[in-house]
Amino acid sequence: MSGKSVLRRCVTCRELLDRQQLWRVIRLANGGLALDGGMGRSAYLCPSRTCLDEARRRRKLQKALRCQVADSIYAALEQRLLSAPAAGAEAR
Repeated sequence: MSGKSVLRRCVTCRELLDRQQLWRVIRLANGGLALDGGMGRSAYLCPSRTCLDEARRRRKLQKALRCQVADSIYAALEQRLLSAPAAGAEAR
């Protein structure tokens, strides 16, 4: 099974990428939300300022996960963006 990449689509820009390159937001069975780990309904997002801002503004994560997304989730994603500036450097 090694060498086979699994593709996922960013909820904002709709670009198809290897899931390792994307942030994963999960709606857990108990009703909570998690980043990267856990079982449940998932939405993927490019690690870029453009996609994060657009997802927040147009409520893309709420629509994909079919639940409310707390500001703390966006804050955690924003913190990731700030701690790894090279990840979102490419232009979209």
